[in-house]
Amino acid sequence: MDADTQSMKTMRLYDQVERINNELLALGIAEDAALNVEQLTPFDQYHYHGTNAVDDAVRVAQIGAGSKVLEIGSGIGGPARWLAHSAKCRVTALELQPDLNALAEHLTARCGLPGQVSHVCGNFLEAPLSGQQFDAIVSFLCFLHIPAREKLFQLSYEALTPGGRIVIEDYTKLREPDARQRDLLKTKVQCPWLPDAQTYHRQLQDAGLIVEEFTDMSVDWTAFTAERLAAFRGARERNEDIHGKEVTAGLDDFYDTVATMFAEGVIGGARIVARKASNP
Repeated sequence: MDADTQSMKTMRLYDQVERINNELLALGIAEDAALNVEQLTPFDQYHYHGTNAVDDAVRVAQIGAGSKVLEIGSGIGGPARWLAHSAKCRVTALELQPDLNALAEHLTARCGLPGQVSHVCGNFLEAPLSGQQFDAIVSFLCFLHIPAREKLFQLSYEALTPGGRIVIEDYTKLREPDARQRDLLKTKVQCPWLPDAQTYHRQLQDAGLIVEEFTDMSVDWTAFTAERLAAFRGARERNEDIHGKEVTAGLDDFYDTVATMFAEGVIGGARIVARKASNP
């Protein structure tokens, strides 16, 4: 396991990701049985509001049948599979962590979608896609892990076809964290640096992207993360029966950390839509 992947495992959402198999077994679905995408969506969407957020991205990025889409930070493949299933597009799902990527590829094959979703393990900053261009890029709560924003946005610009759009759901900084908050964000959320909304907007423009929407999601996501934590704790006995006490405690700690950072007004959120000019 390389240093980047090892570091990511301090974020317990990305640890023991095979727990999705526990959920499927609890539903009576054998480990290698065929699946449909809807069976996975309660468990494979690591971002906020699940497939509703993906549907919003489809709408604003004008993704349709035949669109070529890149997802940066694809996790275990949930959004990519939903995009391919619902919008009938072709998706390249790029994920840094080998264990997440391998599990994603396996789940996609079980859903009968390998012809529509291509899983690639790699670091977007190292340009693993060999100059390919896409009609749309989507990323859900991934960019918060990447402090090299100038390079990130420049590569995103280069990866878009003229007129293509990028849809980003990401954290923003509402106020400077204190030392405790900064350490929690860095270790438990793998968020070493955050821009405020104004800085975020400017960095996108500096990369040549035209910002079409910058929607403040802070109030919504503060409520979402609090409700997620309460629901998870309300199902503690069930979660321990399915996943064991260690996994349950790790997820509880992660959900609590994120909910606390939102509640304390340190982090907020944004949904951003930006476009590459048709004649750049």
